[in-house]
Amino acid sequence: MQHRRAFLCAGLAMAGLPAWAQTDDRWGALRGYPESRSSFERLPEFRVGNYSGGHERYIRHNTLRAGGRVVGWNDTPANDFRYRSGLSSKTPDAYLAQWPVTGLLIARDGNILFERYRFARQPSMRLQSWSMAKSVTSLLLGICLDRGLIASLDDLASRYLPELGGTLHGETSLRHLANMCSGADVVHARDNAILYPGALLGRDPDIARTVAGWNRRSEAAGQRFNYNELGALTLGMVMRRVTGGSLSSFAERALWQPMGAEAPATWFTDARGAEFNSIGFAARLRDWARLGQLVAHRGRSLDGKAVVSDAWISECTSWSEADHAVRVGRARLTQGYKALFWHARADGSRPAMHGHHGQRVFIDMPTRTVLVQTAVDQQGAWEPELLDMFDAATRV
Repeated sequence: MQHRRAFLCAGLAMAGLPAWAQTDDRWGALRGYPESRSSFERLPEFRVGNYSGGHERYIRHNTLRAGGRVVGWNDTPANDFRYRSGLSSKTPDAYLAQWPVTGLLIARDGNILFERYRFARQPSMRLQSWSMAKSVTSLLLGICLDRGLIASLDDLASRYLPELGGTLHGETSLRHLANMCSGADVVHARDNAILYPGALLGRDPDIARTVAGWNRRSEAAGQRFNYNELGALTLGMVMRRVTGGSLSSFAERALWQPMGAEAPATWFTDARGAEFNSIGFAARLRDWARLGQLVAHRGRSLDGKAVVSDAWISECTSWSEADHAVRVGRARLTQGYKALFWHARADGSRPAMHGHHGQRVFIDMPTRTVLVQTAVDQQGAWEPELLDMFDAATRV
């Protein structure tokens, strides 16, 4: 009888799942979304658990504390919100039923228009960003420039890190590092198998040692967009030097608390406590939305506090001749890049944070609309539909 009851319960649980999950429980629902020390991101059955707090139990990290001042949200749901994708009129809930999304939030000017969580995730959970952490790094870089801790975006990294003098990354400007144009001979898909054990996941990971030792060059700096982790990691080293502490402690007092975050965030580190700031920043969905609104409001928090300068937001959303390799259509056929933000439009009006397996923060500067998605897979044609949804949200 107990076996029969368990079978029936399992059947009922599966009946509530979308079609792609009903055959093999791909995401681990029937096991309570398990976590695994040995699966960083490859095995799908551990992603839901690992991406919503599980990693923190297995991977070194620093914590950013929230402050006493929390800038609140107004819950103002957009009832009957629909969008058109192809020939169909759809709802966000229909999108969520189709794709493995853990959280989706749409907001504007402090108002939450839509918010949902799936796979038993909760608003209180910190959700993994993967490479959206690079855009957090960008905001911190802007604050360092605003405060005069860094003199110029066109300075060489070795000005602040003399020990990198004569190395490829030390002799590259901060601009080219932030634009992924260092000229390093590094291939994201190929070389992460070397870089990650050396700088994050190995027995004695050391970011500084990895950056200093990566000296193969494929072209001159500034010539070609080449997405990789090393540029952001070098910028993290620079910022730790000029601020005199960890990137997390600087982010806590200069970004996280001034922004009015509601909860702590975490950031992966190497064995020496240095943030692997190319990835690994985890935060609540509503705090990701606060970061998006900070950009949309040109560096101001939802209650008007200046956190990052308007000048830095303008830098991140425009291209000079020095940025020619990362303009829209040059970095990618339909996308551009600038200072660790992606761009969907040549006028800089649609900056975005992108992360592995479908993490996104879309920002529409004219309407100050923000969409945040966290997910556990990036296969399929979900992104065009998500952009259709976002376009419709800007008109609500």
